[in-house]
Amino acid sequence: MSGDLFIIGASGTKAYRTAMAAIGENIANASTAGYARRSVTTAESGASTATMAMYTTRANFGGTQVMSVNRGTDPYLDASVRMTGMTLGSSTARLRWLSDSETALNDTSIGVGQLMNGMYQNMEKLAANPNDTSLRVTTLDSIGRIADAFKQTASDLQTVSSGIKTEATASVETINRSLSNLAEINNSLLRAQPGTSAYAQLLDSRDTALQDVTSNMNVEISFGAHDSATVSFNGQTLVSGDKANSLNVASNSNGTLSLSMSDGTALAAPTNGSLGGLFSSASTVSDRRASVDAIAQQFVTDMNAWHAQGVTNGGASGGALLSYGGSAASVSALITDPAALALKSSDGTQNGNLLTVTSTLRGNGSVEQSWTSLIATHGNLLSSTKAENTTAQSRSDQAVAAREAVSGVDLDMEAADLLRLQQAYSASAKVLQIAKETVDSIMQII
Repeated sequence: MSGDLFIIGASGTKAYRTAMAAIGENIANASTAGYARRSVTTAESGASTATMAMYTTRANFGGTQVMSVNRGTDPYLDASVRMTGMTLGSSTARLRWLSDSETALNDTSIGVGQLMNGMYQNMEKLAANPNDTSLRVTTLDSIGRIADAFKQTASDLQTVSSGIKTEATASVETINRSLSNLAEINNSLLRAQPGTSAYAQLLDSRDTALQDVTSNMNVEISFGAHDSATVSFNGQTLVSGDKANSLNVASNSNGTLSLSMSDGTALAAPTNGSLGGLFSSASTVSDRRASVDAIAQQFVTDMNAWHAQGVTNGGASGGALLSYGGSAASVSALITDPAALALKSSDGTQNGNLLTVTSTLRGNGSVEQSWTSLIATHGNLLSSTKAENTTAQSRSDQAVAAREAVSGVDLDMEAADLLRLQQAYSASAKVLQIAKETVDSIMQII
């Protein structure tokens, strides 16, 4: 009997020591990102402890044994967190760069739109007194300021494109590191024993690496032997077993981005995750740059055509007011002499050309209308992106909360379990003490 008690007590203390160690690990890692709560599964030991002929098998007890160390996870909840995090990463990236693009378009008092409105107001004042030199100077200055505003807008949008490229490069570097880590983790998982603490740690690292990848781009994930992960994108395998491929991102001449494998194989643009948001933002900014260039060209063309139909006070035809070298960044004012303004009409009316400003330069299809439409289009897109980001953040928070309810560490619950296990450990130790005292008593009798 005492032999059974020794084995039972020893197995109990060992099992409860392991269980308390798991709780201690949980408490120590309560704030560790990516950590999944540990628990220990125990089972009755079936080992026979019979050592004497007088013992019968049905009267023997083997105590308990630790079967496995488990992670508190749910595959569905893990996948949900990855999916919602992917969507949040995309909307967050687009919100940031679309906001910067709105700033670059600059619909303030020093932006193209309001400066253009100010130019027309100056022309209206000049029409009332076409020979006022100060009003002529003010009008020329307002034209020059619009040219400078086009340059500044083009420069700011170029800066946004460069910023997107820099962030996309950093995102791809993060993806490549995570893919490399996944390959190493896969190799370790194939060598590790399932149900051990080391195996649980590897699975935590695997899930963290997968989260890093999916938060950056939309990939397909599957799991194989020993929970090793296989990652693919656009039909190309990125991670399989202990092999990992890497990605490259490049910027095109128009500011859009392109993605490829390290061997040069072209890939489709990612549609989700931070990198997907950056690709989308790069495309949008490229469109805005093209629109600004087109509007700048139209502005130069319309202004020069309007001025060409006028006559200066000296009787000369109006020369070119502005030049356009292929982009908004090249717009420049050409006339600085107020006497060179052709404000008269061909019939000699002093303000005749100024009176055609509204019909020639404003109204349907005008630069002013095109600029207003551009600002409104971008504003609507930014507004919808903000709403999308708010929704994505809410869904991500809900998914994380649902996962944390399963995988997270509740310190109150851990403390209660620790007390319960401490009592069980003490009871197992008491069994050993009783077994020792029993043996001592028998030996004294003998």
